[in-house]
Amino acid sequence: MEQALNDILMTEDTFKDLCLCGETTKVQFKEAFTSQKEIAKEMIAFANSKGGVILFGVEDKSGKLVGLSYDEIQVISRELGNAANEQVRPTIYIDTEVVRIGEKHFLICSIEEGKNKPYKNLNGEIWVKQGADKRRITENAEILSLFQDSGSYQPDAAGVNGTTFDDLDRYAIDDYLQKVYATTLDGFGGKAEQVLKNIHVLNHNSVPTLAGYLFFGKHPEYNCPTCMVKAVSFFGNDLAGTQYRDTKEILGNMPQLYDKSMAFLKANLHNVQEEGASFNTVGKLEIAEEVLEEVVQNALVHRDLLRSAPIRILIFDNRVEIISPGALAGGLTEEDIRNGKTYQRNPYMATFATNALHYKGIGSGIVRILAEYPDIQLDNDDSAKEFKVTVWRAKSKDESTTQKSEFATQKESLKDISTTQKDECATQKSEGTTQKNLDTTQKDLDTTQKKVLEFFKNNPKGTRVEAANALGDITEDGVKFVIGKLQQKGLLKRVGGRKHGEWQVLI
Repeated sequence: MEQALNDILMTEDTFKDLCLCGETTKVQFKEAFTSQKEIAKEMIAFANSKGGVILFGVEDKSGKLVGLSYDEIQVISRELGNAANEQVRPTIYIDTEVVRIGEKHFLICSIEEGKNKPYKNLNGEIWVKQGADKRRITENAEILSLFQDSGSYQPDAAGVNGTTFDDLDRYAIDDYLQKVYATTLDGFGGKAEQVLKNIHVLNHNSVPTLAGYLFFGKHPEYNCPTCMVKAVSFFGNDLAGTQYRDTKEILGNMPQLYDKSMAFLKANLHNVQEEGASFNTVGKLEIAEEVLEEVVQNALVHRDLLRSAPIRILIFDNRVEIISPGALAGGLTEEDIRNGKTYQRNPYMATFATNALHYKGIGSGIVRILAEYPDIQLDNDDSAKEFKVTVWRAKSKDESTTQKSEFATQKESLKDISTTQKDECATQKSEGTTQKNLDTTQKDLDTTQKKVLEFFKNNPKGTRVEAANALGDITEDGVKFVIGKLQQKGLLKRVGGRKHGEWQVLI
């Protein structure tokens, strides 16, 4: 089913297979035509998702082959055309065909993934597929995501509310302009502000764009707390493992995120000496540096800015995983990536990276590293809305010796402590350290931060607007800023989604 259903030659066997597999994200059964409005919802859901087919003449839940008469096929075909033209905005273009199985006939309506998302009905309702069913979306972020898919909305061009030019790092901007234009901001004189607008560091209202803020901001995490990198180096190969060699939350603008991420990877990977090299030779990094550069830069540049999640770097004993928020955009597949195809989800971020980092943005880097390291694994997860690159680690000659030494050391230091006692001691020590850190952090809070923390402690399902109204002396944007600071200090955490989740005060 990975191949687009529209491209599959619908033979008798193919049709039977679809019916036997049941309804899915791309296949819907209809025993008969219901109404234009109801069928339009199905069309809209397919067009706003990855496309699919509606099989008429098949019982909805069981997949039983009922069949249609000649007259029924003619009526359904006409009604489908009317629904696509009159009940959907913008118009959806469909294909229909008839399949015969024995003495029974079935009508197939194929809907491609739309290029003008979001599609909606005459009431303005927007539908998408969710498993075998469909759901209506109302969240602004999801609606904007559909606009983003169609290329009619670019999040990185949007202005960041509550920020000004003073939130940008003047030295970082000058460094960039020196590389691109061989001059600094002062060199443009009275045209400096217009230059920043022309290259999309500022929008037409002189507010920093999201691309400009993330790339040149002094502290982007203040207004974009999830635009960070969470890096963890595990003992073993299990994501559920609780033993870490190293863990770090990496903050800063994009060049800083890149440099710090590369430093974390280099610090937690082995250097392998080449055969015949002298004893004092440092050796080469077990995963070639150009591979890590390419993968890290792609994660930073192509992340979905509408997804409230950090980039993750996970280092295991046998592999490195780099996970970027957002599935592949522009209809790309893993195979497209392997063949050098590219789609710039964030074109202004890509431009900044092309001029300031090692990023080229033409797809050649991925092709090059895959040619040298064909075992690199690409996983595009549409349901989880993330893209993962897995790079398998080279086996160090000293790996087994190192692991044995670590195990022997741990065993010797804990030989007189039972497993239960060891866990209790570790837990108590961790809790004590954590509480001490929290107490120290809480003392550093200003009055406004304490008020916001107290509000969400008493109103875990409260919103920023409600907090601003209750406190009276702070705006909604101010509450948003304080929330970011409290999350950064580890005192406030969002549990669950934005619609049904709640705030958890960690003190």
